[in-house]
Amino acid sequence: MSAIAEETTKERAKPPIAILIAASAIGPLALNIFIPSMPGLQYSLSADYATVQLTLTLYLIGLAVSQLLYGPLSDRYGRRPLLLGGLGLFVLASLACSFATSIEELILARILQAVGGCSGIVLGRAIVRDLYERDQAASMIGYITMAWVLAPMVAPLIGGILDTWYGWQASFYFLVVTGALVFLACLRWLHETNFHRQSADGLRGFVIGFPVLLRRKEFLAYALQLSFNSSVFFSFLAGAPYVMTETLGRSPVEYGIYFALVSLGYMAGNGLSGRFSVQRGIDSMILLGLIATWAGTAIMMAFVVAGVLHPITIFVPMLLCSLGNGLSIPNGLAGAISVRPDMAGVGSGLAGFIQMFLGAMISQLVGFLQNGAVYPLFVIMLTCATLAFLANSFTGASKVAPGTQTGP
Repeated sequence: MSAIAEETTKERAKPPIAILIAASAIGPLALNIFIPSMPGLQYSLSADYATVQLTLTLYLIGLAVSQLLYGPLSDRYGRRPLLLGGLGLFVLASLACSFATSIEELILARILQAVGGCSGIVLGRAIVRDLYERDQAASMIGYITMAWVLAPMVAPLIGGILDTWYGWQASFYFLVVTGALVFLACLRWLHETNFHRQSADGLRGFVIGFPVLLRRKEFLAYALQLSFNSSVFFSFLAGAPYVMTETLGRSPVEYGIYFALVSLGYMAGNGLSGRFSVQRGIDSMILLGLIATWAGTAIMMAFVVAGVLHPITIFVPMLLCSLGNGLSIPNGLAGAISVRPDMAGVGSGLAGFIQMFLGAMISQLVGFLQNGAVYPLFVIMLTCATLAFLANSFTGASKVAPGTQTGP
């Protein structure tokens, strides 16, 4: 096929942006919709809170590990079949979650749900990088995440209402229907975008691709800063429901209402990324995001130390943190997958693995240390924000120049 013909085919195969939004939103939707139900599971399934916390922690680990598979396999076999398979698994696992009669069954089904749901997260980013150059990819990722963050924004509210009226299983019925609709939409309208598939098999992609990227200082700079910055958010997901329901005596519905502030901040940050990443460059946007996140955690910690604990003093500073996440995470992801554009799938998977695995470990640490105390959550959040700054500074001596493609 000639270069002109290939470009024509590639242009024709561009999927509608709504498809990427919907597929990318499935994993975060399933993560957030269930969170208001977690404190109540202590009584519904006769489990302690640390065990219930595993439904979040192992979900994040499932997201992390699965990204190592989807990335290189999609570089070899294409984005579309991997995405359809992942969405199909998500639907079946969500149904299994709704039928769980013990905490162990629910945890296992949640892991499978994460394996399926993460396909949209990884492959959505890789598809964007297939179609756009480095800084434009950051802009597109910003626009996509700004739009699909609407689903996680309302997810805790939906989950809280469904849990209050119909029980915790209702959230999973909702995910079954939603996942099935996204699967059918992708089956109909999503076309393949990877026209330069690697000849190596999936295992060889692991062996070759991951060490190549891990030896790149600039890749580690992007991956570690976005991982620690994301961990501020994951820590909040782990600890805030407990603080709201057990310490402040608020309802799951009220938690969902306040959580809308967090998602609005993240949506605004992603919107600014989409608007300004091309003009200012991704490294400037990352720095602005890190500053905003650190300031939000510091303000929150100051209120706690002063003994002022109220949903407003928690969620308003968290809005600033989520704004910072929205500025830095899309740009960090775009930077990570642009270190080696020919390994976009591997880069997306590896960066996502580091991000989710670190987030899972830190969120479980919050659950382990909380145990009736308030301070651990806010100390861990401020520590993660500080480590994000350090990672960006110490490993970021040599970032990739816009528009470049570097070798091993």
